[in-house]
Amino acid sequence: MVNGFESRGVVLVEGDSDRRALETLALRQRLDLRAEGVVIEAMGGVTNVRAYVRRYHEMLRASMCDAAEENLVRRALERAGLDPEIVSACDADLEDELIRALGVEAVEQVIEAQGDLESFRTMQQQPAQRERTIEQQLHRFMGTKGGRKIAYAPLLVEALDLDRVPRPLDDVLAYVRPDGRPRS
Repeated sequence: MVNGFESRGVVLVEGDSDRRALETLALRQRLDLRAEGVVIEAMGGVTNVRAYVRRYHEMLRASMCDAAEENLVRRALERAGLDPEIVSACDADLEDELIRALGVEAVEQVIEAQGDLESFRTMQQQPAQRERTIEQQLHRFMGTKGGRKIAYAPLLVEALDLDRVPRPLDDVLAYVRPDGRPRS
């Protein structure tokens, strides 16, 4: 049982923004996680991976992390006798993947729809931001206020064209589909 739900499989992710993004994407792709018996579990940071791998050893189906933490997660799986290939790593992180997949204009539209465009424009004018690319500014904006990553993750996924889903997200959900493997 995971989070009060009888589960046959667990997907480990670093944090709540990753969990919410994958849950939203699953809904958009008509993948019923509950029917598949799968729970997406946020670890509260990758440093907790060993404890979560031990806890969910028999049920672990996939994991998603940032590129910088990929080796740590793979080693934890290998030490537990699990297949390290079930790890899907975002190039930098989830926000980077979503910004790249959506494009600047679409991300700004999501920010505007939330009433945050003025805050974003103000942040862009700060001396530390002026030399950064707009993609870097958008990435920074997502992390400037507590809870913003968590709030924006499902909104950005909702705005995605399903033909442009970032590969790490698509691969993780592929592991919970009936055939159980990512698409080539």
